[in-house]
Amino acid sequence: MTRLLCRRRATAQASLLLAVALAGGGIGEGAAQPVRHASGLEVVPAYEGWERNPDGSFNLVFGTMNRNWEEALHVPIGPHNNIEPGGPDQGQPTYFLPRRNRFMFRIHVPADFGEKELIWTLTSPNGETKKAYASLHPDYFIDDVILQRNSGAPTRDWLMTNKAPTLDVAGEGTRTVAVGQPLTLTARAMDDGVPERQALPPRPTGVTTIAARGLRVAWFLYRGAGTVRFEPEQFQVWEDRRVGANSPWAPGWGPPPVPPDNKWVVQATFDEPGTYVLRCLVHDGGLWAEEDITVVVGGGAQ
Repeated sequence: MTRLLCRRRATAQASLLLAVALAGGGIGEGAAQPVRHASGLEVVPAYEGWERNPDGSFNLVFGTMNRNWEEALHVPIGPHNNIEPGGPDQGQPTYFLPRRNRFMFRIHVPADFGEKELIWTLTSPNGETKKAYASLHPDYFIDDVILQRNSGAPTRDWLMTNKAPTLDVAGEGTRTVAVGQPLTLTARAMDDGVPERQALPPRPTGVTTIAARGLRVAWFLYRGAGTVRFEPEQFQVWEDRRVGANSPWAPGWGPPPVPPDNKWVVQATFDEPGTYVLRCLVHDGGLWAEEDITVVVGGGAQ
């Protein structure tokens, strides 16, 4: 058995175990419930699959599974967070939100990538090292329908016709601000109205992961060692399916009203100096768009 085939089988087995673990949240009453750890566990890199581009090149798509329910982890680019060959920095996050975060970033590879592979290695603060192996194996092909189904969209005809929303973040791609000084962020998002807005039912529906539908916009920290506070508070972009959570996957959750002129205005305040990457995510419940800005934070507010 070849080394690459062994890795593919190991990745497939890990994916199956991950799916079983996630499905555990929907176990019926009377069954043993999984233990939920608030902190102390590791983050697992996930290879989601590959996309084919019109010019014949490919995108290798990655996500994460932070096994904690409350603790976000910071792992800077370097020996403990690298993608090789070609790294260590290939656009991966350094700030890992809790639980499952799918389709976080893409790495473009040429049409002649062939049987090569990229390896993302992550060593968490608890010392656990996990790897994700990315290849063009046919089993990992993904398209817009697969993206939507894995993002919480139900099986409906509109999966074939839905278009991703558009996003335009006003201002420069790099901003400078002082510690404690609010930074105003303005994003304009538009959508085709597909799918129609719909909140989740107030009770869990079973083991299948579904999410609320309709245009929604949120900011979150993608890279950085400090903390950032958003006003108004942003809903969670990770898959929190607990009752009462401020999350598109939580029972009873519905997307907030769309603001006038489709412009979302948010203030971000940083508590520590450093360089941060903030990501704005617009989602319609099926497809999405995203835009990053870099924020250099220094000194204190005058």
